Amino acid sequence: MSDHPAARSGRDLLGGLYRRPDDSNRHVTVSGQEIPLVATPADVADLDYARDLGDPGQYPYTRGIHADMYRGKLWTMRQFAGFGTAEQTNERYRFLLARGQTGLSVAFDLPTLMGRDSDDPWSAGEVGKCGVAISSLEDMETLFAGIPLADVSTSMTINSPAAIIWAMYIAAAENQGADRAKLRGTLQNDILKEFIAQKEFIFPPVPSLKLVVDTIEFASREMPLFNPISISGYHIREAGSTAVQELAFTLADGFAYVDAAIAAGLDVDEFAPRLSFFFNSHLDLFEEIAKFRAARRIWARHLRERYGARNPRSWLLRFHTQTAGCSLTAQQPQLNVVRTAYQALAGVLGGTQSLHTNSLDEALALPSEEAVEIALRTQQILAHEIGVASTIDPLAGSYFVEKLTTEMEAGAEAYFARIAEVGGVIPALEEGFFQREIADAAHWYQQALERKQRVVVGVNEYVNPDEKQQIPLLRIDKDVARSQERKLAALRARRDEAAVRAALGQIETAARDGANLMPRFLDAVRAYATLGEIVGALKAVYGEYTEPIII
Repeated sequence: MSDHPAARSGRDLLGGLYRRPDDSNRHVTVSGQEIPLVATPADVADLDYARDLGDPGQYPYTRGIHADMYRGKLWTMRQFAGFGTAEQTNERYRFLLARGQTGLSVAFDLPTLMGRDSDDPWSAGEVGKCGVAISSLEDMETLFAGIPLADVSTSMTINSPAAIIWAMYIAAAENQGADRAKLRGTLQNDILKEFIAQKEFIFPPVPSLKLVVDTIEFASREMPLFNPISISGYHIREAGSTAVQELAFTLADGFAYVDAAIAAGLDVDEFAPRLSFFFNSHLDLFEEIAKFRAARRIWARHLRERYGARNPRSWLLRFHTQTAGCSLTAQQPQLNVVRTAYQALAGVLGGTQSLHTNSLDEALALPSEEAVEIALRTQQILAHEIGVASTIDPLAGSYFVEKLTTEMEAGAEAYFARIAEVGGVIPALEEGFFQREIADAAHWYQQALERKQRVVVGVNEYVNPDEKQQIPLLRIDKDVARSQERKLAALRARRDEAAVRAALGQIETAARDGANLMPRFLDAVRAYATLGEIVGALKAVYGEYTEPIII
């Protein structure tokens, strides 16, 4: 019997579907699921079309959430972008919009992600390196200067300080004259996956979850077109999980947010229509397509049958897809264009609503303009040249794809049962359940690479020993940090310090009282309190989280 990590969740329920690849069996998915030589009608004998598939736009939405899908509207083409100063990233956004991008996606630098100002000693060496540096409303205004936020959909990839950054975005848009109720976009804001995989947390789990609920409540009542959370499997997969683990852990997090919002007094139909998801599209074409189809079916069934949602929009799983960064290679980097194209194809065949395609140079540096343009053109070729946007869910009825979809669903349900046994998502992450499962899966995958049971072209096979190819890389100027420090010093010199202190005091009071913090964040950012100052006020109440050692 297999010792592959996925087997522990699915062995009994799925009849031993998973097995560690060895020299006698190389025919497994990227996640270790055995692939049959040929699938037959026997593999889908229990499939009921109305119950398990339905037409596109109909429950349980396995075939897609819209009746006309891409004939009615193409997916939103986003390119994740951010580096250096707000001025530099603003130039990149204008470049992308001019070349046909249809939505913006903001990458923040590590200090911003961790709630630190650019002039914080802890920020040294990281300012502007992996994304754009945003420390105040002034930076946010500069980031979107000349870009009418009332007319563009914006995604922001930030989590622990997400509510504060969102307040800056709202204030910047309103300073442009926009009506907040008409703003469109998505805030990642998925703190649970940070504890599970990415580790960019600040506060302990319980107050962190409360901040997420505050944004869900605020959006449902004041910003009905904005998605206050993008429940993210992407980073879980990048940390080394299998496809089944990505699916199960992401949806388990989603259910935890639903539970928390209901416990806070919200009706499920008040907020569920604005929940969104974010998945990885990895290398195994059919496994990824099956994962996306299974995700829609699971979410629809749980929201309707478990949570009693009455509004059909609450049953819809809407998701953004990003191609797999962890699959990109520094060796023969031009091949990353090919990898990305196939991964993007899986996202489109799987029915994504939004797509980011990684650039060929991302294993080496942040994307150059040339590389990001090729990545965007990859999406445009998919949309306009190869016919995949013309018909919905064209692989429906495939014995193999339907078999994989059903197995994905069963594997996820088995994981839900195990998480429930531990006591739920927060006890499971505090106990280290998710972390151990992902570590086991990553270890298994690395072993498969080292034994050449899985081939990565240019890395463990088809290596070019004389490779000397050079591609132009984006370099971040060392002056970025000094520029940010000067801007912050000037900001603090001219703002109303009394107003800042009063706003920060109100945040502390509201945090102690358990009130919704979004109105207080808006007051503070309008007074030009900095990100680090606002986070500091929260730390005074919530403290900081130190992850326990998990073995």
